Amino acid sequence: MFQKLFISNPEAEKPAPLSPRKGVIIGAGQVGLACAYSLLIQDCFDELILQDLAQDKVEGEVMDLLHGMPFLSPTDLKAGTVADVGQNADLVIITAGTAQKPGESRLNLLERNVAIFHSILDDVVKYCPDALLLIVTNPVDIMTYASLKISGLPSSRVIGSGTVLDTARFRSLLAKKLDIDARSVHAYIIGEHGDSEVPVWSTANVAGVKLVANGWENLGAAEQKELTTIFDQVKNAAYEIIKRKGYTSYAIGLAVTDIVKAILRSQERVLTVSSLVDGFYDIHDVCLGLPTVVNEKGIVKTVNLALNQAEEQQLRDSAQVLREVFSQLKL
Repeated sequence: MFQKLFISNPEAEKPAPLSPRKGVIIGAGQVGLACAYSLLIQDCFDELILQDLAQDKVEGEVMDLLHGMPFLSPTDLKAGTVADVGQNADLVIITAGTAQKPGESRLNLLERNVAIFHSILDDVVKYCPDALLLIVTNPVDIMTYASLKISGLPSSRVIGSGTVLDTARFRSLLAKKLDIDARSVHAYIIGEHGDSEVPVWSTANVAGVKLVANGWENLGAAEQKELTTIFDQVKNAAYEIIKRKGYTSYAIGLAVTDIVKAILRSQERVLTVSSLVDGFYDIHDVCLGLPTVVNEKGIVKTVNLALNQAEEQQLRDSAQVLREVFSQLKL
């Protein structure tokens, strides 16, 4: 029946084969699915595999997404594993992780997640040896560092989502205050994706006009309080969302998509991803978020932000917080 639908032209030349954009998302929880949905509707991959231990669930999610394919650019979406994608995968995105048990310490949780990553990364390195790794699992800077050490991959190919979402939240709140498009605000959150993250007020600007033109110390008490409130809302955003709905998902899905597009389309984007820092601002052997140029090769170079003394010290303090946790992990 279906063979009679079309009449082939024997003289038609076959087009030169294109290299399909291939990816895997490991972890089909709320974050993994938000990433998958955003990546699909923005036409990021030609082939995408969702991998999860809950096989029935991931198959059901894939079926649901596939039923929407007539509304999208085509993507070959499947439930499977990294073994199914072949050795020419471009990107492996890891959102998998275990939830914290009642009374469990943060370090014990981290050790369990590191054990999970050992199993995951053994397969990633075996079946996708040339792929870039994009780590989304929290605490993302620690898991990025662990992935780097476990996988043995070059540091340029191991990327964490870092403070990309924090930076977006920062710009969004500033834009709302200024009543302008968030894309016109140029401001960064750097350091840990967590409580020790650092707002870079000294370079924050709109169209080149600095928001804190004469330095923080020269602001009035009311202005300092107003800006501090905005940063506190950024830092505590995840806590507030989790308190209300139990998890965060949509915004991190969009943030991951922005990173993926920068990689697959070789956009040379500057994004505050987490990657290995060794010597910048006198910080060594730690993964944290800094404005970084990203393309199809992964981490290309880091922007040399002109931080003031207070910001430099806050960044070093943030690095020390992460380093103390790293030192306790059994990698």
